Amino acid sequence: MSIPEWPAPAAARGGAAVPSIAVVDDEAATREMVGDYLKLHGFGVVLCDGGRALREHLARHSPDLIVLDLNMPEEDGLSIVRDLKARTAIPIIMLTATASAIDRVVGLELGADDYLPKPCELRELVARVRSVLRRVQAPGHAVAAAAPGPEPGRRIRFGTKWLELDALRLSDDAGLEQALTRSEFDLLKAFADHPRRALSRERLLDLADARDPDAFDRAIDVRINRIRKKVEPDPGNPRYIRTVRGLGYIFRPEGD
Repeated sequence: MSIPEWPAPAAARGGAAVPSIAVVDDEAATREMVGDYLKLHGFGVVLCDGGRALREHLARHSPDLIVLDLNMPEEDGLSIVRDLKARTAIPIIMLTATASAIDRVVGLELGADDYLPKPCELRELVARVRSVLRRVQAPGHAVAAAAPGPEPGRRIRFGTKWLELDALRLSDDAGLEQALTRSEFDLLKAFADHPRRALSRERLLDLADARDPDAFDRAIDVRINRIRKKVEPDPGNPRYIRTVRGLGYIFRPEGD
């Protein structure tokens, strides 16, 4: 199976590493249009016509980000998200023609990093790609000092787990690592920087650099629910990351 690879123009490379984007879509016209636009904006591009082509590419290379259509006949995008997030940390931006809330919520629950309705505004797609890459490729972002906040290198207790700021990881008392997406880490870091303070959804999106231009305001709830399943002794009755009715959430380190 042929998998076209389009490197970025030499002028865009400038000697620095060029982010590689895998565009996965069964519609050739859409696939090529998105790929061409990303290429023109300085990205290396790989075009895949479905899940099998993507896996063939991943066997040889690791792209910096995947733009994934959810509605494909051979294998639906949600099953691809589930499989990839179980095996890799590659960020994924979903595209969905239906733009349904169910698709968005399920995709985010599975660990996708962002989504756009399809057909999408290509300028917005580029902005989303750059935003996600900034979050996942800048180590200093998640561990930068904040005032008041924990010092770099400290471990912060979150219920049953420890947030390790220097290692960008979540682990239990035995040191076993708990899988964590970058957006989940950023939210935990935001809570660690502001313990015992009620934070609105808007504020959390700002602190975690997870602004959603589509104003899907419940996306933050999906991420919080994922985090609770990882850190709360009883996720159905959270003690550490608690809901503040009518506002947002508050982190209570003592669980009181």
